[in-house]
Amino acid sequence: MLVISDRLDDDPVGLHPCPVPRLQLPSPLFNSEEYQRAPLVLLDDRSHTDFTLRHMPRRPGLIVVLADPDDATVYPRAAALGAEAVIRAGEGLGWLHLRLHDATGCRYVRWEALLGPPPAASS
Repeated sequence: MLVISDRLDDDPVGLHPCPVPRLQLPSPLFNSEEYQRAPLVLLDDRSHTDFTLRHMPRRPGLIVVLADPDDATVYPRAAALGAEAVIRAGEGLGWLHLRLHDATGCRYVRWEALLGPPPAASS
């Protein structure tokens, strides 16, 4: 997964711990191959302007992450990019984690953590 964010903190889009490997780069530093190859791209809305200056092609799996819940302008901007969804940072994590696992063929799902311990054998 590619996270495009110009913020320097560890979790600019509110992803929290997730086992899916991610590459986090500022808008000017990712290349078109990384952008096209990533199974999913999360774009920090605060990096929208710099991202649009790159003139990247539309692609499936682009999700815009909204940091300011009062910014209604994000929806038309996300639609102009061809984004499949807009989510708020730190919210909808269940959906996002499922989408991440789906995009990566569920290779990083920790099934044992989700399913719990196996039942005890009866004697």
